[in-house]
Amino acid sequence: MIEARGLTKEYGDKRAVDDLSFTVQPGIVTGFLGPNGAGKSTTMRMILGLDRPSHGSVTVNGKAYREHQAPLQEVGALLEARAIHTGRSAYNHLLALAQTCGIPRSRVDEVIEAVGLQGVARKRAGGFSLGMGQRLGIATALLGDPKTVILDEPVNGLDPEGIRWIRDLLRSLAAEGRTVFVSSHLMSEMALTAEHLIVIGRGRLIADTSVADFIAGASQNVVKVRTLDPEGLRAVLRGPDVIFTDDGQGALQVEGLTTDQIGIAAGSAGITLLELTAQQASLEEAFMGMTNDAVEYHADAHHTGALS
Repeated sequence: MIEARGLTKEYGDKRAVDDLSFTVQPGIVTGFLGPNGAGKSTTMRMILGLDRPSHGSVTVNGKAYREHQAPLQEVGALLEARAIHTGRSAYNHLLALAQTCGIPRSRVDEVIEAVGLQGVARKRAGGFSLGMGQRLGIATALLGDPKTVILDEPVNGLDPEGIRWIRDLLRSLAAEGRTVFVSSHLMSEMALTAEHLIVIGRGRLIADTSVADFIAGASQNVVKVRTLDPEGLRAVLRGPDVIFTDDGQGALQVEGLTTDQIGIAAGSAGITLLELTAQQASLEEAFMGMTNDAVEYHADAHHTGALS
């Protein structure tokens, strides 16, 4: 479990993280989202004791990271996959860490197999592709068989097979009762992987909720309906708070009624429905809508000529 209470970090007159409080529970995958400059990396660094909070506190499994006698067994982290000695092989990189932390050599072989690096384990890590470097970084995070796993952009550089592997890995770690905290810019992947979200903007908490509730909160009550009798359906559904819009593809967009209400009304009137679908925002749409005011850097679509 990760617990942040009033976590604040100031760099001169800039407040990168502002009175941030949240709890990351074990047993589920928690996504950590925010626009660029929101304070995600700073927050993760404070969790791992790499930056000292200006105010507030953060603990992992009840203690500050630096207070754990065997930190790699408590927390496995990937913040920068390239933080390795480029002249060492993947195997020797992991072995050096294992021997330093009292982890058996057999565990090195286990994590190398777990991340799929058996074929290149004896090759110099400096020659690895971005995706292979990510796998080595994840192997490093898992080396101590930790109770808590913190990963920053773990799918960066991975191919589709690798992305699916990460997704399955995160779910399996959570299913084992571990705390899994993942930052990513890939909203589609977070929608498939995370169950809970912590969203920040300009260093402040925006949302601490389930993925389903986050998306539902951003979705309008709009239902797409296709029928052979659109005018008849309009007449049946017409009301003071009901709005109809033609979508240009032969379907009606109906605001103000649920799918159940529309289905029951159409059935009572003997109107056949070909499609009845609640229109829900994607996680990306929900995220953009929720964080738009917290984006620190906006591109100007009217001044792109200088880039061509």
